[in-house]
Amino acid sequence: MTATAHVRTREAGDPDAPLLLCLHGIGSSSAAFTPQLDALADQVHVVAWDAPGYADSADPDHAPGLDGYADTAAALIREHGKGPAHVLGVSWGGVIALRLATRHPDLVASLIVADSSRGSGTHRDKAEAMRGRARQLAEQGPEAFAAVRGPRLVSDAAPPALVERVVATMAASLRNPGYGYATASMAEADLTDDLPAIAAPALVLCGEQDTVTGTDESQAIAGALTKSVYVTLSGAGHLSNQERPEAFNAWVRAHLHVVARIPA
Repeated sequence: MTATAHVRTREAGDPDAPLLLCLHGIGSSSAAFTPQLDALADQVHVVAWDAPGYADSADPDHAPGLDGYADTAAALIREHGKGPAHVLGVSWGGVIALRLATRHPDLVASLIVADSSRGSGTHRDKAEAMRGRARQLAEQGPEAFAAVRGPRLVSDAAPPALVERVVATMAASLRNPGYGYATASMAEADLTDDLPAIAAPALVLCGEQDTVTGTDESQAIAGALTKSVYVTLSGAGHLSNQERPEAFNAWVRAHLHVVARIPA
């Protein structure tokens, strides 16, 4: 069995085009990248995963840890056989993407890190809160859990249809033990000392109204990276790729054109 046999993906675009691997947040799935699958497929081969233990992917038989998730993403890139990939990570997916770039630098052509963090291990209170989420999911069930957490991920001005979609995606994607494994990986992560060693050029974006990770954390990531551009997206909360998809995709297109000469 291959390392990615238990991982399901959604794909769009020419399989011979450069690869854009999309890694979702801790409360989501590949469905979060519908705006990118729809809009970027003329430029790149977009592959969005359901992380191990999420949505249509099978449950791993043990806690992967952050390194395990990064290694699975690396195996997915190798499976597509195209060499280095452009890696887009949102929130938890951004943490995985950054770890991927430190463990497998030869497989990462560039990074797009959106509304992310250095990990919850940067502060004891953040780590403890993250560890408690799996218990909350077990106690409340996915529908009630999503109804509480989902609306926090977008701005107050987000259209009701987007809020409903975010809540529905979360409810359909989360289950234990996968969610517990993911929250444990975040609670243990502190990438502060790893970031300066990442050589891949990076685009770091954050919604102006992101109250989950926040602009300060995204700016800390961008400032620590060797090659980075930082962008604040107005009118967006934590899920900027879904709330401001046109602006988000335009920045991704520009980034890919600059770093890889991919026609925008």
